[in-house]
Amino acid sequence: MTTVPRQPDVELDRLVAGEHGDPHRVLGPHTSKGKRASTVVRGYRPDASAMTMVFDDGARQAMEQVHPGGVFAAEVPGGEVAPYRLEVAYPDGQTFAVDDPYRFWPTLGDVDLHLIGEGRHERLWDALGAHVRTHQGVSGTSFAVWAPSARAVRVVGDFNGWDGRLHPMRSLGSSGVWELFVPGVGAGARYKFELLTQDGDLVLKADPLAFATELPPATASVVNESSYEWGDAEWLEARRSTDPLHQPLSVYEVHLGSWRKVPEDGDRSLTYRELAVELVDYVAEQGFTHVELLPVAEHPYDPSWGYQVTGYFAPTSRFGTPDDFRALVDAFHARGIGVIVDWVPAHFPKDAFALARFDGTALYEHADPRQGEHPDWGTLVPNFGRSEVRSFLAASGQYWVEELHIDGLRVDAVASMLYLDYSRKADEWVPNRHGGRENLEAVSFLQEFNTFMHGRHPGVLTIAEESTAWPGVSRPVYVGGLGFGHKWNMGWMHDTLEYFSNDPIHRRFHHHQLTFGLLYAFTENFVLPLSHDEVVHGKGSLLAKMPGDAWQQLANLRALYGWMWGHPGKQLLFMGCELAQGREWAHDRSLDWHLLEDPGHAGVQALVRELNRLHRSEPALWSGDFDPAGFRWIDANDAEQSCYSFLRVPVGDVGGRPVSCLANLTPVPRFGYRVGLPLAGSWEVLLNTDATCFAGSGTDVGPVLEAEARPWHGEDHSVVLTLPPLGVVWLAPVR
Repeated sequence: MTTVPRQPDVELDRLVAGEHGDPHRVLGPHTSKGKRASTVVRGYRPDASAMTMVFDDGARQAMEQVHPGGVFAAEVPGGEVAPYRLEVAYPDGQTFAVDDPYRFWPTLGDVDLHLIGEGRHERLWDALGAHVRTHQGVSGTSFAVWAPSARAVRVVGDFNGWDGRLHPMRSLGSSGVWELFVPGVGAGARYKFELLTQDGDLVLKADPLAFATELPPATASVVNESSYEWGDAEWLEARRSTDPLHQPLSVYEVHLGSWRKVPEDGDRSLTYRELAVELVDYVAEQGFTHVELLPVAEHPYDPSWGYQVTGYFAPTSRFGTPDDFRALVDAFHARGIGVIVDWVPAHFPKDAFALARFDGTALYEHADPRQGEHPDWGTLVPNFGRSEVRSFLAASGQYWVEELHIDGLRVDAVASMLYLDYSRKADEWVPNRHGGRENLEAVSFLQEFNTFMHGRHPGVLTIAEESTAWPGVSRPVYVGGLGFGHKWNMGWMHDTLEYFSNDPIHRRFHHHQLTFGLLYAFTENFVLPLSHDEVVHGKGSLLAKMPGDAWQQLANLRALYGWMWGHPGKQLLFMGCELAQGREWAHDRSLDWHLLEDPGHAGVQALVRELNRLHRSEPALWSGDFDPAGFRWIDANDAEQSCYSFLRVPVGDVGGRPVSCLANLTPVPRFGYRVGLPLAGSWEVLLNTDATCFAGSGTDVGPVLEAEARPWHGEDHSVVLTLPPLGVVWLAPVR
């Protein structure tokens, strides 16, 4: 006859069937109220033949089987039960002891749950996911996941043989959060969540807030606990007091997996720790102020280059651990280099182990494919109207800044977020509540995110890859803008590359492709991008776009860079472009470093290095990037000779001197070319892209030119010089 107070059979049946939403209501210690207080302790271990409570003092108490599925119970006198473990025996004679996960209180409080439910938890990663901790005096890992439509959720991993029956989680009320503390689980454990959907299906999902993952193609999440000790406190403090809009910004864009391979080790990619030496040294030597990494959040498919994210909080395990990634960021900061990462909140892949239909419903995405599927990329579009989804995405961006010390986020595919009809036919999209094509929920998400980010993290960059004429992308939210700090200038990029791809004999007919961008150059805070997108998918390399023979191609490329670094706006150059790489980029092979054995290619690299040095040292080249007072044309209309001249002027209290930028974009030297200048006296030649040190022809422009009092081009003074073929020259008054 059973001596232990019985739990209703239906409760035990649901537990054993894996359908109980609150296993703690059945399992663990439960104190009865009455004259004689006692506590009933229930334990569950499928297929067990016996179970015994073993107390810390060595005392033992046998438990009675109360359900054939493996539920056992014992009654302990008193209102509190001393710490215990469960000794489990199996019919084959095996016996082992386990901690009872169901004797612990929840690891999330009411405030956490309230903020999660409202989508306002500012440190969501502290509440959800897997956290190594000591809870009620016991070491283990707490697991929490948001899955409001699931009937039941279990955590599975290598700590329980991936058996979903062993660790059912509890639902924490209307928050939609499921939680469980599992004693004994530590860093390095692999895990997933097993969810029972409303339709009765079992789905196995990686943790959306995992901090680490298995090496793809494996897809499990990994319990991670950082032990990294940062050394960049001085850098972070300086960043907080710096206005990035009024500082030099020259960005080297990098795909970590293909920057440099190790041929003697199977052509593998460099690790984060190796990159912390080799890549950091190289970027510092080349003089870039920032590095921008193609997405390094975990992703399953190498050819996506990281733009189809499955681990929004996890640096990819391809190159090492999260702490190894921290070491890379720290190394950049130690050399005075900022780190920007590409961040992808616009879409996510359909992989079954990730966010897609996470709890059996369209949880993170829209249910309607006209809103929830992206026709170009075969991916899913987040439901920006759902507060919990917005909170998840915003927390991801914030996590990279707060926990991984990233200095900026370049937000990918912003245009696809802003327009409901982006890349869709007339019957493939749903208008907004006003009947328009603007995605109002995405707009408000971006505005809220940028407002929060700039308010919480002064000095951190947010950069939009946005290819349309949407107004105010990089204008403050309080004046109706989206709140980004910068925007990629895709129009400048298209016009400039199209112009330079023309044979010089025809350039006079396309002259104003290079001047048109100045009509709108100050409407946004523009970055001038020559990015990875321009050197893939059959577009060829930048060098291959240049017309003429091998010498002219290199000269054209040098002129392009000289033009770009002189132009208003911040500079971004994709890796390999500084080598004048002839092949277009491929993600699965190294850059062609052997090209530097050729003086022509080494000359282009040397030019980029010098451009960055001059850019930092001459405030005129960066202080007025977003202010029309920092630029004026000297002559924008010499189409017959394909020559251009303009003046960059320091803006604000930065000191410095004006810089005159002159370009001759034909292979014919322009002898005796007169150009107007604003000041009398000696002007030194800061830059000549045709100089022999850059493998140019060495046209003699002269180290110093004397401006005479002869008005020209609307200026009071002028000089006569030789403009080198396919060359750009910078002049500045001698200090």
